[in-house]
Amino acid sequence: MSFAGSKPKLIVYFTAAEGTLAANTGRANSGIDSSGRGFHLQGLVTFRKEMAVTFAERPQFVLFGDSITQRSFDISGFGASLANRYCRKADVVLRGYSGYNTRWATFMLDRLFPVDSSKPPLLVTVFFGANDAAFPDRGKRAQHVPLPEYKDNLRKIVAHLKKANVKHIVLISPPPIDEEGRVVYARATYGEEANELPERTNQQTGLYAEAAESVARETGVIPLNLWSILQKTTGWQKFLVDGLHLSHEGNQEVFRNLLNILDEPSLKPSLNWESFPWDYPEWDYIDYQDPAKSLQPELEN
Repeated sequence: MSFAGSKPKLIVYFTAAEGTLAANTGRANSGIDSSGRGFHLQGLVTFRKEMAVTFAERPQFVLFGDSITQRSFDISGFGASLANRYCRKADVVLRGYSGYNTRWATFMLDRLFPVDSSKPPLLVTVFFGANDAAFPDRGKRAQHVPLPEYKDNLRKIVAHLKKANVKHIVLISPPPIDEEGRVVYARATYGEEANELPERTNQQTGLYAEAAESVARETGVIPLNLWSILQKTTGWQKFLVDGLHLSHEGNQEVFRNLLNILDEPSLKPSLNWESFPWDYPEWDYIDYQDPAKSLQPELEN
């Protein structure tokens, strides 16, 4: 994979001690360890595979959504896990806004994703619906968005991202709602002032999840229906901490499903981690006697 401004550069590793190009001899006393580093026991010669390196700006993955996205950079969150997975290869940018719905999101598009940007994100995840699906007569009037408008707002968001030249868009549905968990959370938080009925229901949220998947297929972007996926697991309530937001297990399940999408071979350009060049070479690829050769390749010309 190449990125504007710099072609990936293949770097091969020479051992400092031997001064020779290390190579896998193919003998029984040679091998490759779990990190990809090779070894040859008899001569104590190490080698590494060729390494694709870029000196251009890293591509961006933008996570755009509500509080579930905002919290995704917590410890073990799906956003943090994604950033860790693509470290030194892509920048994972958090644009999560607690309490927001798709109506408000449409007013943010021009600033967050300018259509005249010379470097648009390579990937954007759009993760709204949990607030849109809240009942207006149960204390969530400001956040509720009627289902037809929700679908229209998602279409507007997708259309804008395409106009902004975003290559890959993943439309994520709201997760299921554990209604009992929401009631318990409300009582613990608001005491006697808590509503007797949850402000969200699983059935209602399911309609918005179906709508999100429908819009994704209609517009030709990638759907991720968390409402359906998470409920395939017995005891799926463990994926939620308060009946709504993702637990550690829930975040990791979202992360695994995102990786399944990103690893899809048919995606062009590829989003697979292995297809991305490294941002600058690893330390043991650097010529320590002349580091400029490794870190300022433009000086070679």
